Amino acid sequence: MARHSGGRGWYGKVLGTALGVTLLACGASVWTAQAGAVGGSSPKANASATPVSDVKKVAVTIAHASDKGARGVNITIDDGPDPEWTPQVLDVLREYGVKATFCMVGTQAQAHPDLVKKVVAAGHRLCDHSVSHDTTMDKQSEAYQSQQILDAERMITEASGGVRPMYYRAPGGAFTPYSRNLAASHGMRPLGWNVDTKDFERPGTDAIVATVERELPNGPTLLFHDAGGDRSQTVEALRRILPELKEQGYSFGFPVR
Repeated sequence: MARHSGGRGWYGKVLGTALGVTLLACGASVWTAQAGAVGGSSPKANASATPVSDVKKVAVTIAHASDKGARGVNITIDDGPDPEWTPQVLDVLREYGVKATFCMVGTQAQAHPDLVKKVVAAGHRLCDHSVSHDTTMDKQSEAYQSQQILDAERMITEASGGVRPMYYRAPGGAFTPYSRNLAASHGMRPLGWNVDTKDFERPGTDAIVATVERELPNGPTLLFHDAGGDRSQTVEALRRILPELKEQGYSFGFPVR
């Protein structure tokens, strides 16, 4: 999610208990690695029993490019899963045969494991978006950053049935060298965006579509949201954008790792 507000995000008050989870607990419990990210296989089929110490470190630089090359587009969906809007986003993606990357907030994943499993079963990829969506992460201590990133990794992995997130997106883009290195050491490529659709502000479906059309030359990674309020404009915008981009010869892929 883009840094739309300067505070600790819209989850803050309801997530107090999640912030008490210890780093030791998360380090001991994350065991599996996401293997296949495409297709309709089950979470168990995509997971392997690999200790986190054996997970291959990925690049620490912030990814923007698409694995589909110059005409590739990456659809990324932030802040869920949400019981009302995530299923609708999944329906639109399925209708147009598009795979996306879902950047999940740890407590949301913990609260809705059925939706996390549906995302994985549909062939989409998972991304760690921290425990509580604190957009001041870059101003916090390293211990706090570790707790936010690694507890969320554990929550998402457990909710998915053993499929680990492949990326880490800092709330509001609040990366630090420490957080990028920590995520990369756990096999999660830091993930940025090129086009902020501003759908979080609910500017209207036409405005969201126009932003994509205007800013896509800036790069292939598009930022949308499936939680944090009424996302009906996002759903309708995706319904218009996906076939339009296909008609223009774009292919939908995943961020490079």
